Amino acid sequence: MVVSPPVPARGRFGFLNERAFLDMVTALYDRVWAALASGHFPLVYGADCAVLLAAVPALADAAGSAGLVFIDGHEDATPMETSDTGEAANMEVALLLGLTGRQAPEPLRSRAGVLRPEAIVMLGMRDDQYRAEIGVASVAGRVRLMTATDVHAGPAGAGAQAAGQAASQAPGWWLHTDLDVLAGEAFRACGAAADPAMPGGLSWAELTAVVSSALRAGGCRGWSIGVYNPDLDPDRRSARQVVTFLAEVIGSWT
Repeated sequence: MVVSPPVPARGRFGFLNERAFLDMVTALYDRVWAALASGHFPLVYGADCAVLLAAVPALADAAGSAGLVFIDGHEDATPMETSDTGEAANMEVALLLGLTGRQAPEPLRSRAGVLRPEAIVMLGMRDDQYRAEIGVASVAGRVRLMTATDVHAGPAGAGAQAAGQAASQAPGWWLHTDLDVLAGEAFRACGAAADPAMPGGLSWAELTAVVSSALRAGGCRGWSIGVYNPDLDPDRRSARQVVTFLAEVIGSWT
C-alpha cells in the first residue's frame, strides 16, 4: 500500500506549509527580540513579507509598542477567511492590524492586532488589479497609504513623512522593504515585480531615496528586506544590485 504524504495546511483558515512557517516565526521572533534587547539593530534579509509576523511583535514586546514603514508593491492585507492559497505573505498586514486572525494558530492569534492603524505607513502599492481579481478591498481608508504614483512624485519626501508618522506613534518603528515594489525592468529576480497587472514600479534610485530618507528621519529599530529568487537571476546581476542598494543606503545613513 502506498501512503501519500500529508498535504500542507493552506487556505480557509490554514497556512501554506504551516508547521515550517510557524517554526520560522517563533525562531525569528526570538532572534529579533534578543538583538533589540541587547541594543543591536537587526537586519533580516531573505524569505518574504511573512517575516513581519515575527519582527513587529518582537519590536512591540521589546519597546512597548511598534510602528511600521511598509514598502511593497502589494497591500498584503488579505484576510485569512478569504485566502484560497494560505500564503502568509499575502496576509501579514491584515494579521498585524487585527483585521483577521481569530482562526489563526498560536502564536499568531495572540499577536494579531499588535500594530495600531496610526502606527503603519504603507508605500509603493500598485496592486489594484490583483486585489480586484481576488475580491479584497484596499486598506487605504484605515491606514496612511501612498501608492507607487504618490511615491514617484517625491520619493525622499514620502520616506521622511512615513518615518515621521511611525516615530510619532511608537518608541521605535520597523522598516520593511519588499523588492517587488521595484519595476520589472529594474529588478528581474522577483516574478511579481514584472507582473503586467502591476505596472509603474519604482526605480532603484527612487527606492534608495525612500529608504535613505526614512532611516535618516530617525527612530528605526530594525529592517527586513525580501524577496529574491535566484532562479530568475542566472548571472547574479540582481543579486549585485541588492548588495549595492544596501551598501548605498547604509553608507548614507551611518
